[in-house]
Amino acid sequence: MTKDLGHLTPKQRADYEAMHDRMMKALPYERVETTGAEALAEWERLRRVGRGWPIIVGDDEQLERIAETFSIDDPAVFPSPIHGPPPRRPAEILDVAARLRFPEDLRRWDGYGEPPPPPLGDWPTENEQTGLTVARDVLTGKPFDRVHILLIPARESWEVPAYLRWGGWNGCTAAEYHVAALHHWAASNGAELIGINADTMNLRVARRPIGRPEALALAREQYLYCTDIIDQGVGSLSALAASLVNDDWWYFWWD
Repeated sequence: MTKDLGHLTPKQRADYEAMHDRMMKALPYERVETTGAEALAEWERLRRVGRGWPIIVGDDEQLERIAETFSIDDPAVFPSPIHGPPPRRPAEILDVAARLRFPEDLRRWDGYGEPPPPPLGDWPTENEQTGLTVARDVLTGKPFDRVHILLIPARESWEVPAYLRWGGWNGCTAAEYHVAALHHWAASNGAELIGINADTMNLRVARRPIGRPEALALAREQYLYCTDIIDQGVGSLSALAASLVNDDWWYFWWD
């Protein structure tokens, strides 16, 4: 537990700790601990072992937030007098995702807002590579002392958001849309989901786009999916496209 509970009364602290314990127990997937510096090497080892799809989720705080996202609709974890539908099973989310077309069907999500075209900008002469951001502090760049890897019982990396029930808040689409997007890019670019925390995805690709037109088309797809990577990130479509040509890592972040 990473939160400072010193401001809580003894009862509030006990209630929070009980909720936290329920939340962590509800996350059913095997967990492996390593360091931020060794996270990718450990991921590679676990991938070879074949005990499910390994996914790097970051430090203790990010693991807690992943667990919260997973169980937020579970009344056994978060009791509420108002009961909504039960949490969806991975198979249900995957079934819905299989009927979605990406990116055309993004607008079917109730929370989706069609973004205006991003600024084209100039093609940059240099690019900053992102790599595995979930294994390090975003402010200092220093690798975390402790990083958690979950072993997800998925056949492919694009299924992982369904198993984590990931998404559905602010401008971040519901889990089935992430599954559809990642499935699309797995087919077109050999994209694999390596890391995911509470608001960020790190993908590694086997096939970069070739040439500026292909890169710009891919950048437009990615902007429809995650506007923050330009609006609060690289600033222009050309800057994003250039990064896709020059880097095997893709970065998505939702505010």
